[in-house]
Parts: sequence; C-alpha cells; structure tokens
Amino acid sequence: MKPQAILVAALLAGAAGLAAFLVLAPHNASSATLSGYVEGEPLYPATPLPGRLVEIAVKRGDTVKAGQLLFTVDPTQGEARLSQALADVAAAKALAADARKGQRPAELGVFQADVAAAQAQLTEAQKALDRARPLVEAGAFPKAQLDSAIATRDTATGQLNAAQKRLQAARLGGRSDQITAADERIRQTEAAAEAARAQLADQSQAAPAAGRIEDVFFQQGEWTPASQPVLSLIPEDRVRIRFFAPEPSVANYTVGREVAFACDACATGLKARITYVSPRPEFTPPVIYSRESRDRMVFLVEASPVGDTKLIPGQPIDVMPLGPAAE
Repeated sequence: MKPQAILVAALLAGAAGLAAFLVLAPHNASSATLSGYVEGEPLYPATPLPGRLVEIAVKRGDTVKAGQLLFTVDPTQGEARLSQALADVAAAKALAADARKGQRPAELGVFQADVAAAQAQLTEAQKALDRARPLVEAGAFPKAQLDSAIATRDTATGQLNAAQKRLQAARLGGRSDQITAADERIRQTEAAAEAARAQLADQSQAAPAAGRIEDVFFQQGEWTPASQPVLSLIPEDRVRIRFFAPEPSVANYTVGREVAFACDACATGLKARITYVSPRPEFTPPVIYSRESRDRMVFLVEASPVGDTKLIPGQPIDVMPLGPAAE
C-alpha cells in the first residue's frame, strides 16, 4: 500500500473514533464531573435623601459583621425635614385643641353683653306693657296701644332668647366634623414626622448581614444622589454555587438534595444543598455536537453551601454527579 493511502486510512480511522466519542459522550454525561462556579448576589445599600458622604467606614474587599457601620451621608437635610414635620404636628395638635374649646373670654364677654342688653329691653318692654294694660282697660288709652306694647314685649323676649342661644353656642367647641378633621390632620402630620425620622436614620447605613464588600462607588466628600448605591455588599448567606446538569440526569437534581463539590485550594468534603433548578433548558455551545439536540440541553442548578465554606464569588468548582434519588 502506498504511503498516501496509509495516511488517508489512518485519518479516516481517527475521524471515525472522534465521531463515535462525540456521539457517545453526551450519553455518559451523567457520570462525568460537572463544572460550575461560585455566584454571589450583592446588596446595594443607598440612602433615601441626597447629600455629601461624610463618612465611609469600609473599603473594597473588607469583611464586615452584621450591624457594622458602612457609611454616613450628611444628615442636615434629614434633620431639617424632621424639624418641619414635628412643627406641623405641634400646629395640628394646637388646632385640634382649639376646635374643642369655646370662644375666648373676651369673645364670650361680647355675647354676654348682648344677653344683658336684650334682658334690659325685655324688662323695659314688660314695664311698658304693665303700665298700658290698666289704662287701656280703663278706657284711657286705645286698645291698639295695648297691642303695640304686647308686640314690643314679645319682640324683646325673642331677642333675649336669640342672645342666650348665641352665648350658649359660643361656649361650645367646634362641630363634630371639624373636630374629626382636626384629629385626622394630627395623624397625617405624625405619619409624615415618622417618615422623616426614618429617612434621617437611613442616612447612616449599617451592614444588614455579615459579608464582604465587593466594591465602593463613592468616596468621602463626594455628593451621593438619592437612592444611588454607595457600595455593594455580598452577604455570606447569598453566596451559592451554580452548575449545569445535563438533560439525561437533570431529574436527579431536586431541591433539597445535597451535592458534593470541590475547588482549588478549598477544604475537602464540601457539600451544598440544592435550592433551585431551572424550569427551562439551555443549550451548550455549538462546538459540542451530538446525534440528538436534546443531548446538548443543560439545566441551571443552584445550591447553597452547607457550613462555613468561605467561598469566593467567581471561583470555579467541580460538582460530583448525583445518582437517582432513593425511593
């Protein structure tokens, strides 16, 4: 056989072997080590009000404890808002108290004077009637004069009653609906004051959980907009591993099961508990070909490390495959 023919035969044999491997490899994926990485979900502490960053207590890469101070934004604006809100509360309470009171003594004096004047007019009208009645009965005065005196007495009586009613009303507080509105105003201003107090407290942010500072976006002395993250923090309880399970064995990876994994320079015997399995498949890169498209399907799986592992986000890991769950 010619050398060229021998070379061609060897190449064909090698290609056939590679094709057989690519066809069979997906079907044996359930027994292969799965590759993945460490994922950290960061938190982004911010403040509700803009201001100058007066203190930054951490730097990138620091490890912090829960409750440890992270940063403080100038509280001047927050203090001003709280002072205004507290003043509104005081004003609303004063108006509500005033609504429950009657008129002031000086105002009541005016109404009392009206009553006294009406009483005097009634007294005079009654005396005039008493004088006119016997004279009319004796025929000295016409009857019309008696009728006029009676009408004058009745008018004076009505005026006295009206003055007494005005005095009684002046001694009362506001109407019930006015008092209710005043009380509602108190509740509104108190709620606004509580919101201002909470905003002022949020000008200083503490770590909500133990973790690591991933990055710091502002430095001391810089102006921070409202609701703009000042730094990113990766809590320890939000560090998890992510890997992809092939379609033939994805049924073995259920939420709650544990997987063993390893990483470079890590302790041995690491385990993680599965917390999430994607309901939708993804496809491996097209450089990996197979006989059937389903052999290229993989499912994202997330698992939380068991125990204190001190993993670093981005770190590659190897996950040992799982067999079928026990019945």
